[in-house]
Amino acid sequence: MAQLWVRSKLRRALFRCGLIYTGLCCVLFVTQRSLLFFPTHNPPASRLDPWVIDGLTVGYSRSVASPNVVWLMMHGNAGQASDRDYVLGHLSDHDSLYVLEYPGYGDRSGSPSKTSIDAAAQQAFNELRTIYPQKPVCVIGESIGSGPAAMLASSTQPPEKLVLITPFDSLYRVAARRFFFLPVWLLLLDRWDNMTALRDYQGDVDIYGAQDDTIIPVHHARSLAQACKNAKFHLIPGGHNDWSFGKRGQVSFSRTSSVSHANPDGK
Repeated sequence: MAQLWVRSKLRRALFRCGLIYTGLCCVLFVTQRSLLFFPTHNPPASRLDPWVIDGLTVGYSRSVASPNVVWLMMHGNAGQASDRDYVLGHLSDHDSLYVLEYPGYGDRSGSPSKTSIDAAAQQAFNELRTIYPQKPVCVIGESIGSGPAAMLASSTQPPEKLVLITPFDSLYRVAARRFFFLPVWLLLLDRWDNMTALRDYQGDVDIYGAQDDTIIPVHHARSLAQACKNAKFHLIPGGHNDWSFGKRGQVSFSRTSSVSHANPDGK
């Protein structure tokens, strides 16, 4: 009799735990984009000017006459496009910079997701190809922005070069390691896979991994570099966002990127 009582109590406890676990999975499934994307909507205070297409502000830019290179940047998951004027310190004065505003960020309508961000990135890239038909259009992807940046590698006329800073190999791998106790394979909605996206890309790829990155650990950047035949891996000091405050030599955007204070072998 005592054994039956214990078994019954154990079954009830396991059932309650199962309900709690299922409820946790449901909550995370519904709220995951609020945990992934952190847009701000502050009044712009930037050295960059609004980038307007068809009357809508789609980002912020520094445009120069007859640029040597045109750069399109996809930024990280927090803030907004106007915050990214720190990139100018890593850029030649003879290059133009266009920073995409994601849907749901800044004053741009919509909501962020892989589908909406990829569509916005493709539209922006096509627009720059139209405006600058004789100029190299290269792409910068920072953190989660490495996803839409790598996606552009499959464009009809792909970027001449990609620069990926603190990137992931696949978003699923990052989430699966961080939330090892959850069925991420079932829950994850936004499945950027940079390894697959870059598999057939023929242009140059510079990949910068941050040595002390705790948000996207550096082994993800190394893994991506190993999977991409045209990639050069550069190890830079500091954490996930520290590159933006570092010296120009740590991350330097150019057609043939030169890096100081970095170890090309990633050791």
